[in-house]
Amino acid sequence: MNRELFESIPDRRNTHSLKWGKYDGSDIIPLWVADMDFKSPPEVVSAAVKAAEFGNFGYCHTPITLVDILLQRSKDLYDWQIQKSWIVWLPSVACGLNVCCRALKMDSSQVFTQIPIYPPFLSAPGNFGLSSKEIPMKLENHRFSFDFDALGKLDTSPGDLFMLCHPHNPVGTAYTEAELYRFSEWIVSRKLYLCSDEIHCDLILDSESKHFPIASISPELAKRCITLMAPSKTFNLPGFGCSFAIISEPQLRVKFKQACQGIVPEPPAMGFALAEAAYRHGEPWRQELLKYLTQNRDDACNGLSRMPFLVPYSPQATYLLWIDARELPVDNPHKYFEENGVGLSDGKDFGAPGFLRLNLGCSNQLLHEALQRMNKACEALS
Repeated sequence: MNRELFESIPDRRNTHSLKWGKYDGSDIIPLWVADMDFKSPPEVVSAAVKAAEFGNFGYCHTPITLVDILLQRSKDLYDWQIQKSWIVWLPSVACGLNVCCRALKMDSSQVFTQIPIYPPFLSAPGNFGLSSKEIPMKLENHRFSFDFDALGKLDTSPGDLFMLCHPHNPVGTAYTEAELYRFSEWIVSRKLYLCSDEIHCDLILDSESKHFPIASISPELAKRCITLMAPSKTFNLPGFGCSFAIISEPQLRVKFKQACQGIVPEPPAMGFALAEAAYRHGEPWRQELLKYLTQNRDDACNGLSRMPFLVPYSPQATYLLWIDARELPVDNPHKYFEENGVGLSDGKDFGAPGFLRLNLGCSNQLLHEALQRMNKACEALS
């Protein structure tokens, strides 16, 4: 493992960083919002320097070279043959979630999603006057997945929308092909639409797991599916706003594009340039990243599992670790750890009060310092 890539990291304090700026002026380690502290791949940094030196930042078309790389990458990594016409460019995946609700609000009477879940899933339906129904995930053998019994009892109508996070943020589940096939059959049998957020698809940590784009599971499901992807989480590019939807069914794609019309811009030129550099040159870096994140995950799970009151759930994917802190004898676990020098994400924002989410995308040294603070805070209550 080339640890130097992930331990020579910039000091993000006083840089207008959302992640670090939340705690400017305090001694709190920020392990909350889902961006990583690491530098992007060297080739991506070089592409940014080259674009800056060129000095003209005017409008641009989508680079056909980027589209070609995306198509080849989808085939190579996921055995999913997509077409150029299926791609709709977006400034962010969170934007895509909202566009899905806007596009389908005339078809859908309600929106379904599983909890816990990334907060925009919970807010997007209400932004367009749609009611929402949250289904708790099933915990079995220390792993969260679909509760198929609960899904079978849902009162759905044809045209309703199900919003899926795959791999799942915050619990880190990488769904198996069998799970996805069963879920796909349920979607098709109910004649629902599906929006699948697959932004973490390139961050599978378990060697025995694999990402299966759900739209590749069956042709019938693909006709009802909007898949959202981006290079931003994998290559640490969220500040450059380059994401995309993949929609094979022409009429559904037209609805989605109409919902974007006039209000949703395509990515900026720099976003396209850095996405292409990441996809073209970033694979060796990504493989090293997965090794580093796996080490961070294992260290964090080992440390947290020895602390009183806390139960960690080892993620199969993502750089996010879900923690059950409901046994902690305090009113607000999130606030308690902030007071003890560690800034985590509050589970109530994900529909799960009493839980916490820890961001593993930091140096191993910083992670261990945070774990030491958390252990000290837990021991003070025992």
